[in-house]
Amino acid sequence: MDTTAQHTVPLTRIQKLIGRLMHQSKQTKASAYLSARADLTELTAIRRAYNRKSGVRVTTNDFFFYAIAGAIRQYPLMAATIDPECRFLTIAAEIGVGFAIAAPQGLVVPVIQDIGAKTLDQIAVESERLVVKARANKLMPDDFEGANIVLTSLGMYGIHSFYAIAPPSAAGILSIGIIEDTLVPVCQKPTVRKIMEVCLAFDHRVADEFYAAAFLRSVIDRIQQPQLPTE
Repeated sequence: MDTTAQHTVPLTRIQKLIGRLMHQSKQTKASAYLSARADLTELTAIRRAYNRKSGVRVTTNDFFFYAIAGAIRQYPLMAATIDPECRFLTIAAEIGVGFAIAAPQGLVVPVIQDIGAKTLDQIAVESERLVVKARANKLMPDDFEGANIVLTSLGMYGIHSFYAIAPPSAAGILSIGIIEDTLVPVCQKPTVRKIMEVCLAFDHRVADEFYAAAFLRSVIDRIQQPQLPTE
């Protein structure tokens, strides 16, 4: 059999759905893009110590979920949707943060719902629950509802930075890359710090670049100076 011969591969149901949604998003959103660097040196050290103390596996993504929820409370337009005629914005009463998972059936984006009312530990437990369900192909329709903003990561593949496409219902999507040991000047001395590229694609109809930049800065500040629960 000639393995180099042209052949067709049918799309799965999930691939068809994601394709339609991404095409719709590119057609309807006035997408704009921002990027910045975050220093995760403190967070990396704190996360390991916190996991040992709390007994809950809290990932870097969980800290980003927590930071995004806090930043949206400060900049609520990043949880807004615009009506089809561009007449008004609707700001969500509850914040939902979706996150991209490479599941066996294809890319899926379950949602941590009402994330603003959850603690860091609760976010970690919920995100792990959704990952397990996704990989077992057991996500339910309710698991996909309510994403105001999305987080996606390709750091595990060694990707430095990238811009993703937000679902039609979301105001934006944060993309994070690999954490790299990087020489940076600290007190005029070269110092190795753990640096990550953070990119934001957002709907310019919902928020202008100054507002979106302030939101991104707030997320990064919260990541760089993580506030942990105290007993």
